[in-house]
Amino acid sequence: MRRRTLLAGAVLGTVAGPALGGSAARAAAPGPSVTPAGRTALDDRAVYFVSYDGLVNNNSFQKNGLLTHKGHQYAVWYTADRSAVVGRRALGASTWQTVRAGHTLRYDDSHNVISMGVSRTDGRLHLHMDSHSDGFTYVKSTAGLMDDPYGLSWTASRFGAPQSTLEGLALTSQFTYPQFVSTPEGRLQLSYRAGVSGNGRNALAEYDGTRWTALGEWTASTGTYRSEHGSSTVRNMYLHGIDYDRRGRLHAFFTWREQNSAVMCSPGGITNHDTGYAYSDDRGRTWRNDAGTVVATTGTADRVSVTDPGLVVDPLNPDHSLMNQESQSTDSAGRPHAIISYVPGRFGQCTTDYVADRTANGRAFHVRRTASGTWRKTEIPVPLHSSQRTRLLLDRYDNAYAILPYGRIAGASAASDHTDWTLLYDGAGLNAFGEVLIDETRSAQDGVLSVMYQERSTGTTPSALHVADFRLPA
Repeated sequence: MRRRTLLAGAVLGTVAGPALGGSAARAAAPGPSVTPAGRTALDDRAVYFVSYDGLVNNNSFQKNGLLTHKGHQYAVWYTADRSAVVGRRALGASTWQTVRAGHTLRYDDSHNVISMGVSRTDGRLHLHMDSHSDGFTYVKSTAGLMDDPYGLSWTASRFGAPQSTLEGLALTSQFTYPQFVSTPEGRLQLSYRAGVSGNGRNALAEYDGTRWTALGEWTASTGTYRSEHGSSTVRNMYLHGIDYDRRGRLHAFFTWREQNSAVMCSPGGITNHDTGYAYSDDRGRTWRNDAGTVVATTGTADRVSVTDPGLVVDPLNPDHSLMNQESQSTDSAGRPHAIISYVPGRFGQCTTDYVADRTANGRAFHVRRTASGTWRKTEIPVPLHSSQRTRLLLDRYDNAYAILPYGRIAGASAASDHTDWTLLYDGAGLNAFGEVLIDETRSAQDGVLSVMYQERSTGTTPSALHVADFRLPA
């Protein structure tokens, strides 16, 4: 089978049609809606510089910059003096308690985000920060801090000293894109890239409540990819996310970035191509394509490769400025959903400046697996007006929300099989820079969507960082 062969029944283009006949129960469920429920200030003077078209406090691959655990919400950012800060508030509170994590941002590089994770086995908060293809800084809290937020004070003494390893586990000298994910058993896993853009491999480490263990790499950077323009033999996989569903399956959407620009129609584009999907049912030890065939074993030479069959669920060549590291989620039935974005072919078959072309003509699309097992894609009819990324959230009724650049929110109902996308909130009054973060964990606990955004500024003048809350259907 050729790599670019679609899975049986997969859909090539945008679908915009009537609902496919949802059940009466689904039809009776409320559709998507957002009701503004207040806004709080994290920092009046957060660090500000534009790098790779983004901000270090609001970058899509920052998982999680904002999270909720046991009735409290947590946020991380760098303040004007470049100090790493951790904030905490009770849900619904208007003020945040803050502590400094003992680390200072080294470079003006928006990749060097802070990510949080919670290990439920011992109630610790973990921070991973300040890394782009080099070393990293790691901080963890005392045991039980996350389990007793009312009884334990929020002070710097609750956090250990910054480390350059995971408790002695070094991992790699070329570390980027930390993403913490909790296993169903309460262990904490860390996803990351070893290597550099265009030549990197994704890998996993795991914390069991006592120590960190390297599980190893699970994607390959080698193999030959050919387009109509040329070929490339080196690349990296960019994840749209890595998430467990409620049944314990680990999902990963991705796109490939080629090292050799010869695969593009123009050197001003970007070499990203194809949307792929893989999953694991054994906590990331082995990986399968959508048909269920094993395509990789973590920590071995058998890794997910661009030449593996059955991975591509939405094909696209490198000529449309497909964005990497967008967003994904799973619905109540465990079906995977993703947001991708690119310049559709109706605006031309060759982007020559990916920032300008995406800003002028970029569109976001909702890709998901249907109940019948096929893949469907729907264009979200809201122009991006930005080169940046969109976040995805599903509510308790499986309605989908796309949180677009500038804090705009679009929604589609589960009853329509997610074909009725419409703009629900236009972002007016936020003055958001562009890309925003969301709390992926809060909505399941109290039905509120929290959006973290930073106000636009100029040069390196610090600006305000906020969290805006929106009530979802009850």
